[in-house]
Amino acid sequence: MSLVGCQTAAESDERAAAAAIDLPPLSEVTPLEDPRAYEGPTTAVVGGPSIPPLAEAPRPELPVTVASRDRGAETDVVVSDVSRIVPLSLSGSIGELVHAFGLSGNIVGRDVSTAFPGSEEIPVVTRDGHSIDAEGVLALNPSVIITDGSIGPTDVVLQLRDAGIPVVTVDRAIDAETSYATVQQVADALGIGAAAPAVVDTMRQAIADTEAEVQQLLPEDESKLPRVAFLYTRGTAGIFYLFGEGSGVDSLIRSIGAIDVAEEIGWVGEKPMTEEALIGMDPDIILVMTKGLESAGGVDGLLAAQPSIALTAAGEHRRIIDVDDTVLFAGGTRIPDVIDGLARAVYAPESLR
Repeated sequence: MSLVGCQTAAESDERAAAAAIDLPPLSEVTPLEDPRAYEGPTTAVVGGPSIPPLAEAPRPELPVTVASRDRGAETDVVVSDVSRIVPLSLSGSIGELVHAFGLSGNIVGRDVSTAFPGSEEIPVVTRDGHSIDAEGVLALNPSVIITDGSIGPTDVVLQLRDAGIPVVTVDRAIDAETSYATVQQVADALGIGAAAPAVVDTMRQAIADTEAEVQQLLPEDESKLPRVAFLYTRGTAGIFYLFGEGSGVDSLIRSIGAIDVAEEIGWVGEKPMTEEALIGMDPDIILVMTKGLESAGGVDGLLAAQPSIALTAAGEHRRIIDVDDTVLFAGGTRIPDVIDGLARAVYAPESLR
C-alpha cells in the first residue's frame, strides 16, 4: 500500500514553494488551554528542510562496494563515480539526505517530492509521483542511482542496473531510528561513510530541540493532553486503515507529547479500520493525509463515508488534521519539521489561520 499520494511536477513545485514558508518560532505561538476541546479542522504547515547541509562537503573515497537491499536480499554493488546522482524515494528523503551531505550539486535528476533550495532546477524523472520514467533517467546518464525501494516498478529499477548503472537500494526511513540507519547507508553508497555520524548527530540534536520546544505547548493539566489516531484513507477506493505501533506515525505522536490511542489498545502496524476499534479508541484528533482527505470529499465526505468517526470526540468536534502526504512519513532530515508542524496544528491551530 502506497503511503504517499500521486503528485505531478506542478504539485512538486508547489511543495518546494511551501517549504520556503517562514514560520515563527514555537516559543512565539499561543497554545490552546485545552486542545481536547478545540473545534474545527486544521491543515498542518510543515516548513523546512531546516537542517542545513554540512559546511564542507566530504570528498568521496571511491570505488566502494556496498550492499543493495533488493527485495529482501542483499546484492553487492560497486560505485565508482558519484558525479551524477539520481536519488529516488516517494517522500524525497533520499534526495534531501544527499543535500544534507553537501552533494546536491551532483544531483542530475530527482523525484517530484524532493524539495531543498535549488531542487526546482533539477529535472523530474518520476511521471506521477511513484513511477520511474526509465527513458528520462537514462537520458541523464547517471553515475549512480540511490533509492529506498518506495518508487517503482521494481523491475524498471533493476533494468536500469542491467543497463550498466549502479543502483543502490537502502532501507526506507519511517522514523528517527530507521532514519539514522538510512543516513549511514546513503553515505556509504556515496563513498563518504565517515561523514554519516555528523549528520546523524545534527538530526538527533534537531529532533531533541524541537521536542523540547513542543513541551512548552503542552497543557499543564495532563487530562487535557489530546488523544490522537492516524487514519489512512483513499476515499475513492474505499480504503480506511488505522496505523499503530511501528508505522512511523506512532513516534511522531510521542514526539508531540500527545496520547497515541492505537498504542493504548496494542494496535500494531497498519490494519483495516473497524468501527468498533475506532469508537473504542475515541480519539480527540484524527490525523489524515491531505490527498487522502481530498479523495474522501473533505471532512464532510469523510464523516459520510465512515459514520463511526462522528461517534468519536474527533468527529463530534470535526477535529481532523491533514498533513502533506509527501512529508508525514518522510523520515530523514524532515523529522524535526514534521514534529514542529504537527505541534502547531495540535496545540496552536489558530496560529495557522
